[in-house]
Amino acid sequence: MPTTKSWTAGVVREVLPNGLTLLAQRDPSAPAVAVVTHVKAGFFDEPDRWAGISHVLEHMFFKGTPTRGVGEVARQTKAAGGYLNAGTAYDYTTYYVTLPAAELEAALEIQADALQHATLDGDELARELQVIIQEAKRKLDSPGSLAHETLHEVLFDQHRIRRWRIGTEEALAGFTRDDVAGYYESRYVPDRTIVAIVGDVDPADALRAARARYASWPARAAGVDPSPDEPPRRDVRARTLRGPITLAQLVLGWRTVSALHPDAAALDLAAAVLGSGRGSWLYGSVRAPGLATGISAFHYSPTEVGVFSISAELEPERLPAALDEIAKAVLALRSAGPTDADIERARALLLTQWGRRLETMDGRASALASAEALRDVALLDEEFAQLSAVTPADVQRVTEQYLLPDSVGAVAYLPDGRGSDLEVGALTAAFRRPVVVRAAPGTEPIPSVRRVNQRPGGQTTAGVLHVPLAGADLLLRRKTGVPAVSLGAYVRRSGAETPAEAGLGSLALRSAIRGAGAYDAEQLALAFERLGGSLGATTATDWLGMGTTVMSEGLAPAAALLRLALDEPRLAESEVTRERDLMCEEARQVADDTFRYPFQLAFRGAFGDSAYGLPASGLEETLQSLTPARVGAWHRDAVRGHRLSVVAVGDFEPERAADDLTAVFGDWRSESRASESPVIWIPGASPVERVVELGKAQSAFAMLFPGPARRDPRRYAAEVWAAVASGLGGRLFDALRDQRSLAYTVLAFAWPRLRAGALGTYIAMAPEREDEAREAMLEELARFANAAVTPDELRGAIGYLAGQAAVQRQSAGHVSSEIVDAWMLGQGLEELEDPGAPYRRVTAEAVWEVARESLVPERRAEGVVRGTGGGR
Repeated sequence: MPTTKSWTAGVVREVLPNGLTLLAQRDPSAPAVAVVTHVKAGFFDEPDRWAGISHVLEHMFFKGTPTRGVGEVARQTKAAGGYLNAGTAYDYTTYYVTLPAAELEAALEIQADALQHATLDGDELARELQVIIQEAKRKLDSPGSLAHETLHEVLFDQHRIRRWRIGTEEALAGFTRDDVAGYYESRYVPDRTIVAIVGDVDPADALRAARARYASWPARAAGVDPSPDEPPRRDVRARTLRGPITLAQLVLGWRTVSALHPDAAALDLAAAVLGSGRGSWLYGSVRAPGLATGISAFHYSPTEVGVFSISAELEPERLPAALDEIAKAVLALRSAGPTDADIERARALLLTQWGRRLETMDGRASALASAEALRDVALLDEEFAQLSAVTPADVQRVTEQYLLPDSVGAVAYLPDGRGSDLEVGALTAAFRRPVVVRAAPGTEPIPSVRRVNQRPGGQTTAGVLHVPLAGADLLLRRKTGVPAVSLGAYVRRSGAETPAEAGLGSLALRSAIRGAGAYDAEQLALAFERLGGSLGATTATDWLGMGTTVMSEGLAPAAALLRLALDEPRLAESEVTRERDLMCEEARQVADDTFRYPFQLAFRGAFGDSAYGLPASGLEETLQSLTPARVGAWHRDAVRGHRLSVVAVGDFEPERAADDLTAVFGDWRSESRASESPVIWIPGASPVERVVELGKAQSAFAMLFPGPARRDPRRYAAEVWAAVASGLGGRLFDALRDQRSLAYTVLAFAWPRLRAGALGTYIAMAPEREDEAREAMLEELARFANAAVTPDELRGAIGYLAGQAAVQRQSAGHVSSEIVDAWMLGQGLEELEDPGAPYRRVTAEAVWEVARESLVPERRAEGVVRGTGGGR
């Protein structure tokens, strides 16, 4: 990615007389606009008596104003085609909306009203606090979140980063309206607020519209209560937690620097060298040999302090060995530093990730607002330049200075009854061992890319160039804005995988990434990552394939490497066995996730042991039986000989890209294949319920009902039903969350697939309220079956779906997914001409018909994770 890229070109800045800062930038890459409201108030700004109150206020932001009742902020935003959300960080709170560019004034009107005139009704606050307590319970049921926040408590003695940031249940239950109003009046003031607007709009017009809505907000003094300073310390600290989890969490950390410190960029690169991508040091020494299912390193630098962390997910018995390898890598980086090749790989990955983060309108607006909050928007370009300039010597210096062996802290979160506690002595010993110099990897081969003298002509439909080759279809769409390209190659899933072999396809593709042709696993990873991307494998319900995102100039070599992984995977016995063992661990770990696990149970109840009932990633019992020989045979049958769909979206010239891809895939051969038969829905006269009891702080259940399949025209009515039911301002959100405070998470969705479809719902609640939640859910679903949605509900849902169909095209990844879906599962590229049109044709009667036919309680499949207690 060019290091001269300016992310702030064309930004217009204005400070209103009241102190509020406005930012506007035009981005014509998609017909969308984002409005981000950034308030410099977060968890660091809360005195102990108000710990967690920033997040409470974030929730109350959506609870209405004198002119907009409860839920109206969300409903009016949805009706304008907008997606609305918010988040609270340690040093700020941000509210963002992304919607069609033509609706900018509506977005500003709604956001300005909510910001300046929040009602903060006492009764609504009492109900919302019960919702937030459920959110806090959900965090307790998240092993990764619990381990990381405990690490902050271990590393810091005084600074507010050490607190459980969402707040304890006791503190949350005690907040009053006066507390929340006091925090709002003192922290939400104009000179601590930045409003950033990015999209396909004229900046002058955007500022004029914003000025009219924010200039009258009265200036007032901010109440600032800074965190206590953190005293220096130098000691090794360790803590062990235990709970009802499947895999252990190991998190190590060191104190580092805040965002504006000149060493922050080098620490970011150090984390990437250690833990970003399959070519990273820790992937090679911990994940690849099977010591952990996941390993990563991250440098987090908010405004006041910083944390460098390394985290692993693993079987508890492997924790000592993984800890040793982590210590070896850190000590080697401190002693010898990275090579030039290490920095080249890590920098290419980070710069591509940087570009992808700023590809979307809300991503760019959020980044501009954050830079302005720290200093000014120019900081964004300076940080990019600093990242581009870091040297191996810089990385060695900062790791030697900050990743001190005698200042490491660690948390081990272990399953009850398994593994040994992590003691300070063992942690100290791991970092006192002699330094082992890391062997530099061999130079990987250079991918061969041929040139072609001629290729078949193509046809452009809905902006997508289609070039039909003998065994593949090239589908290319240009998208400017970020100098990167999303590239993937996909085939339709076939019947080569029996129910007893669930997970076979996923295992084969994941194993293929462990080496192909002349490249071993490390060489293949490094080859991709020096182009700015990582090769990933995806096994979806109806298709499978591999994909990457690389810098635009890397399209041709990335395509050659992708072809190699698809066509000539090594599938070495040792590598397939390691990947299978890791997948078995991941399959067991699904039980730790109270969102995924209920759905896995529900789909098994709905579709049985079919391709739709069993997870594409497999179950432990099915994976254990898979052999390397069977994996090789499956790959020959299910990938080779199938027609490929090669999709590329990004900043390139389509005809030139078609030449490059024809040179790579022009000789791919395919045979015709029989179509797959429909998948049968199992529940009939009575519901199918699958229940698992676990020691969780919450219970959760997912309900599935039979629904329209992907090519059924009624699927659009099903999606309108889901938009009426779900999300902020949706029926289920209002009835089960806002009115009854049953849950933090409640949602509804349509699930249209090639061979079957479903309508689904999900809710997580306190265990003692499970029956109440089920009764309330079925009651609300019955309302859909008994009467048509209202005109306002229909108009709002259609506006939202049609608007988001256009807005989501700001991401190359989404455009790629849209092409794959239309080409492989839908009616063809014509679907992409006007993706909002089918929604605009949906009537209230059509939605009612789908609800009557689908939402029959006796035909539901239900997956339940029943919590039996748990907590911090």
